[in-house]
Amino acid sequence: MTREILLVMIPGAYFKSGDFAAHGFVSAVRRHGAAAEVLESGLPPAHYLDGDVAPWLHAHVIAPARGGRELWLLGISLGALGALLYAQAHPGKVAGMILLAPYVGSRGLVAEILDAGGLAAWDPGTMTPGNFERPLLAGLKAGLPQNLYLGYGQADRFAPASRLLAQCLPASHVVTRPGGHDWPVWEQLWDDILTKRPFDETEA
Repeated sequence: MTREILLVMIPGAYFKSGDFAAHGFVSAVRRHGAAAEVLESGLPPAHYLDGDVAPWLHAHVIAPARGGRELWLLGISLGALGALLYAQAHPGKVAGMILLAPYVGSRGLVAEILDAGGLAAWDPGTMTPGNFERPLLAGLKAGLPQNLYLGYGQADRFAPASRLLAQCLPASHVVTRPGGHDWPVWEQLWDDILTKRPFDETEA
């Protein structure tokens, strides 16, 4: 049976419509021969403040487009947070995801986890209503989503959080590049991850 894959690309905070295509992310999928249909989602950043990222993605993007296809998510920066929130809200429904330069929590929360010795040693403590970052990271402490790939610039402002996630992943699923939080680095990381042929590792 032929596998059919839908790859949903989730933008960061200041992305414009069509940015993924303009920066070669869609053409790179074709160039690497990945058998995935690409869909760029136009997730408005305000939904992070409203706390309805996962419901919005499901209602407006994923449910109308998915059909019976295997679902993969690509998120950059704040879009990576959106991918993780969706996977947490829909356990077992995401076959895999790629996170580039992910934002997963405030600097203070990331520092708290680093001071504890990493996610495995961290005590999430009491959850505050309306705050989604601590419950998200508590969920990641319990277990990362399946088939997770991570890429980040070594000088990225979110690199400390990426290193926390990298500690919990196989080395083959983590790529880094010199540089910071910008498109030239993300383009290189995307090419590096596609070279690993991540979509070949799962079965529908």
